[in-house]
Amino acid sequence: MISSTHIIGSQESGGAERFYSRLVCALQRNGAPTHAINRPDSAVAQQIGACAPQTHIQMSGIIRFHTKWRIQQAIKQQQPDIVQTYMSRATSLTSLKPDRGPIHVARLGGYYNLKRYRHAHAWIGNTRGICDYLVQEGLPVNRVFYIGNFADAPPPPDIDTLNSLRREHGIPDDAWIITAVGRLHPNKAFDTLLKAFSLLPHEIAGRPTHLLIAGDGPLSEELRQLSNKLSISNRTTWAGWQANPSNYYYLANLFVCPSRHEPLGNVILEAWAHNTPVVATASQGAMELISDGENGVVTPVDQAAPLADAMLSVLQEPQRSNEIADSGTALVSTRFSEKAIVESYLETYRTLLEQR
Repeated sequence: MISSTHIIGSQESGGAERFYSRLVCALQRNGAPTHAINRPDSAVAQQIGACAPQTHIQMSGIIRFHTKWRIQQAIKQQQPDIVQTYMSRATSLTSLKPDRGPIHVARLGGYYNLKRYRHAHAWIGNTRGICDYLVQEGLPVNRVFYIGNFADAPPPPDIDTLNSLRREHGIPDDAWIITAVGRLHPNKAFDTLLKAFSLLPHEIAGRPTHLLIAGDGPLSEELRQLSNKLSISNRTTWAGWQANPSNYYYLANLFVCPSRHEPLGNVILEAWAHNTPVVATASQGAMELISDGENGVVTPVDQAAPLADAMLSVLQEPQRSNEIADSGTALVSTRFSEKAIVESYLETYRTLLEQR
């Protein structure tokens, strides 16, 4: 079986980090020997736990030559067939000979400057748009591969657990909960979501509407001030960053991805995995994932009124809401399932090894 080492340099957790942890564990679980290299006490180290062997290396960037040497020594000791790096820090700290030893695969989840990626031997993009970009930027087409992400969900918690979570955040028992998950960053456009939510009626079918945002980031205080200005602070919950937001997806009646820029949208896949209906803006990733009106509803980027209309229409039509959620869940369970994505990775690894 093909063996692989997976390297990431992040300390905190986001969509890319959660996928890294899921893929490492999935490969190991499916019989492919897998080793993880990451930072000590990082979120991914905790997420992976005992499901796969780990080596912890500090990658703060203060003494790069020592970090690169430690990574090289770890790879030499592990002797994998494939070394897969995630994001620019880990990729730039990994340098392997192209003609012998492990094959270096850089996995990209965005339209990044390729300066720190070109030295890899092959590249995986998690959207077709990213793969097109890589080829347009001069990378060899026969070394660029498209493999999407997968999302999974634990079994739903019992009703008492969800009710306890409602009470913890002061959310009325009968409220419609509109949920968003992500970093409080300009790209995520939570300001547009707040404006859209302020346009919704306080009640729909006799039930209060409530907005729950799970995330943290540089715009935290600014967004709270905006919610006060819009007079929705009493109907908005700031849940903070959640390493495992699963119960928040299960709590939601509707999930919203309001991003201005979203290369893929792991949160869309995660919402589908939890059988939650999705409304999203027309970012690159959402447009690639969602068939408008079938497995989600897509609205223009940065336009609060259409976003509010879409949220209202989904909440007002329970049958439509269920159909959208079920269609998204069906897509995740087939095209974006663990089995399908793991098989795609192993097939790509086999192709690269045969090409050498």
